[in-house]
Amino acid sequence: MANFDTLESAREFFYKDKFAVDTGITLDEITEDVAVCSLKLCDSHRNAYGGVMGGVIFTLGDFAFAVLSNQIHQLTVAQQVDIHYLSAPKGDKLIARATCRKSGRTSSIINVDISDDTCRDVAQFIGTGFKLKK
Repeated sequence: MANFDTLESAREFFYKDKFAVDTGITLDEITEDVAVCSLKLCDSHRNAYGGVMGGVIFTLGDFAFAVLSNQIHQLTVAQQVDIHYLSAPKGDKLIARATCRKSGRTSSIINVDISDDTCRDVAQFIGTGFKLKK
């Protein structure tokens, strides 16, 4: 059962996540079992070597995880997460696509595939969400 019936209601709720929003992350799509978020890259996202900071990529994955896990069951909090950095982004934008691998009685497993706008695989984020009672 979806908690947000429109993209705008989900945006209104999740844009209270000031760190992600101030980083520049946007919520682009939400359905019952998919959330897509993106981030246009700028100089403030780069490390001393000019690459995109790992924390920026992690934050995008974490935000997409939060959106989908709370679409499935509100309130869900992260219990454990793991990220694998696959390649350095080459494009100007990062896209995170979250899908539900499993939704159980007390937890959910969310896979977030992060790529850039050149279709380069950048990272895989896997989160376990713990479903709190309403």
